[in-house]
Amino acid sequence: MAFASEIDCLLFDLDDTLYPLSAGLANEVPKNIGDYMVEKLGIDRSKIAGLCDALYKNYGTTMAGLRAIGYSFNYDDYHSFVHGRLPYEKLRPDPVLRQLLLSLPIRKLIFTNADKMHAAKALSRLGLEDCFEGIVCFETLNLPIQGEPEPKIFDIVGRLSHPDPAVELPKTPIICKPSEHAIECALKLASIDPQRTMFFDDSVRNIQAGKRVGLNTVLVGKSHRVKGADYALESIHNIKEALPQLWEETEKSEDILYSGNVTIETSVTA
Repeated sequence: MAFASEIDCLLFDLDDTLYPLSAGLANEVPKNIGDYMVEKLGIDRSKIAGLCDALYKNYGTTMAGLRAIGYSFNYDDYHSFVHGRLPYEKLRPDPVLRQLLLSLPIRKLIFTNADKMHAAKALSRLGLEDCFEGIVCFETLNLPIQGEPEPKIFDIVGRLSHPDPAVELPKTPIICKPSEHAIECALKLASIDPQRTMFFDDSVRNIQAGKRVGLNTVLVGKSHRVKGADYALESIHNIKEALPQLWEETEKSEDILYSGNVTIETSVTA
């Protein structure tokens, strides 16, 4: 783990990291995903719970899993349906977090599996839209589908219920956390040195994947560390309490200038 004086970048997950799980958005996402699967993909509602569980566990996100098992759909349409219906009014400006972020003259970026529209809306509601240099989001790492053939659906629930070593689970074309490949792609595109970066995320799987690729890791939303987490914060508001070295080193550096009024980018390009 790098000393705080060697950290020159902070990489933040967005949902349930920069705002708490108690905000209520997380409860709405699976409902919207289920409705999309029924209304847009024609999947029987009685199969949704088991299918979503299998896809999430094996592919990181339900969306990635749906693509893996053969469903073809427009990514923007999916995000518009799943995130566009969220009750963003539940998010409130967070001046305390804003001040904490702006008080650190260290490079800061968002790394989310969500789409750019959702990220922009959430950050705006939180009053944090000018606190980050940029956003690595779904569109950053994934290209739109171009003329795919009619899909053949793979029965993943049946496969998991009756394991057959000769039959491998299909791969997903979607790049997303907790895939180590996704994290490595994000680091490369944003020109981030993992050994000099602190990665904040509420997902244990994401944190452990980040640790495997060399990031210094901070698990948010938990009071106790788990394997792969260098630090644990019950709330993102505890960042200064848990990592005072970041501010101490900053105060020693008189030659570092920082402007909190940074235009947010919807994606990071090479």
